[in-house]
Amino acid sequence: MPIFSDIQETELSGTKEVFLSAIRYATSTGDSFPRFEDDLRTSAQEQVEFMLEDDEKIPLVIADDELKVETRIVVSKIFSSFENELFSLILEPDIAIKDMEKKIMRSLSDLEWMHNTLLRMDLMKDFVSHWANISSNLLKVIEDKRLDSVMWNLKIKLIEVTSKVLEAVGYGTVVLPAESRVELLKTWLPYIRKMKSLSDEMSTTEAAFPYKMSDDLCQCVEGAIVSLVSALPSNDQADILADWISAEQVKYPDLSEAFEIWCYRTKSAQRRLDEALTESAVPMPLPLSPST
Repeated sequence: MPIFSDIQETELSGTKEVFLSAIRYATSTGDSFPRFEDDLRTSAQEQVEFMLEDDEKIPLVIADDELKVETRIVVSKIFSSFENELFSLILEPDIAIKDMEKKIMRSLSDLEWMHNTLLRMDLMKDFVSHWANISSNLLKVIEDKRLDSVMWNLKIKLIEVTSKVLEAVGYGTVVLPAESRVELLKTWLPYIRKMKSLSDEMSTTEAAFPYKMSDDLCQCVEGAIVSLVSALPSNDQADILADWISAEQVKYPDLSEAFEIWCYRTKSAQRRLDEALTESAVPMPLPLSPST
């Protein structure tokens, strides 16, 4: 039994090293090797996916605390690299936009792949937290006036990744405090609304315009937002719904279902409050005196 235990521990250790190395190769965050060509990166990603699906030892491996720590370091590096690359668009005026866009899109593709990997490793909260933390900075860059008429592919891709975050939070895969959920919504809702309108307008005026929010993406985003809004405290729901109603692009996302839920809950709460106040206002009968 001790020999068998040692063999098993050695096998698990080897599997863990292979898995972690594959993640590093797949996202090009290793310090001891240069960036790999796309075909090698793809091979590394396929290796990770294969191990997650078919390796019988992988449940024990991904439960390892050391592996989780190392994976979180990889995730942090990817996010940091992506944010720095994005900021270079406005901090370095002489940079070649097309070349930089290709580099940024590759990093964003890494993030999207990492999202799927972390979901299987039960580390999705790390991805959501990182994305929420950099969201304001991302929008500060992508909405810069110098990028108004370029990088449409990146602008739509950001919404695709954001939809995965909204789904994770909206459907309860990741639990965040109410204030964090409100901040996430208030940060991305105006941008999503604006991009939906602009992409529809561009596709109408330019028949060959390829960068439009697909119907599936629109439905995913809308469903996640409705679920997210419906689970917020009543006052926060009221703020977001009031902003939605007053917006010019009230058609998308359609939050009428969330609005109906809020109205029903508000009326029910008001009715319960009125009943409680009525009951408290009814005078209590006086106790009978001993003589009677």
